[in-house]
Amino acid sequence: MESPHGAAVGAEDFGLKGPRGWVFRHVGFSAPPGSLIAVEGPSGSGRTCLLLALTGRMRATEGSARTGGLELPRKAAAVRRIAALGPVPGVSELDPAFTVAEHLRERALLQGRYGASLRTLLRPRAERRATARARIDTALDAAGLDTATLPKAERTSVRDLERLEALRLSVALALIGTPRLLALDDADLKLSPAERADAWALLRSIADSGTTVLAVCSEAPEDVQAVRTTPAAVEEAPTAPTTEEESADAIAETGRA
Repeated sequence: MESPHGAAVGAEDFGLKGPRGWVFRHVGFSAPPGSLIAVEGPSGSGRTCLLLALTGRMRATEGSARTGGLELPRKAAAVRRIAALGPVPGVSELDPAFTVAEHLRERALLQGRYGASLRTLLRPRAERRATARARIDTALDAAGLDTATLPKAERTSVRDLERLEALRLSVALALIGTPRLLALDDADLKLSPAERADAWALLRSIADSGTTVLAVCSEAPEDVQAVRTTPAAVEEAPTAPTTEEESADAIAETGRA
């Protein structure tokens, strides 16, 4: 029986084909609610596209998958409501010109406006602001981001954040909506070994709290459930995309078809 919070995730013979061939294929795995799952593989192996397909942002072309008990791609819209994206290049990136406070306020405002009940929207403004601040503080705490340690506290621009700090901010923004599934790309990109260990410790703590975490990486820790995508999975299609950018272009074309 599924947890009331975390979302179980699984796939069977899951695949996505674009105009130039298979982006990923024959993916199969099963993970219970509150799992930490690594989508592991080299750049160009369809990792990001698999992540987006499992969160209802891209439509697969073969096999089946379920997220939070919802069948994909048929229930993609419902999956999008329970799955939040952390950093995904070209999809959910931080704006380098914004400050940390601006990002947090914007996300809390959007959550309060589109994710709240009518009863909540009718509450006094001061009460709504206090609720939004509480959401922000809870998310920052879960993401391990202490804004007081930043160069200008919450007035620090994103461009001045270290890579791990930016990752924590992106995760905090996603957690403001209290998703059942958190998905993020390039979890270990441009991190030192110590920073990489800190990043995985963060993701483990979020999973331990009950939120399922799906993280794209080049190499997963040994104790993390890994779903591997490899170029070999698309060898049947010589014209398949060979870079993450080509994969994104192919899926955009697939979505329009």
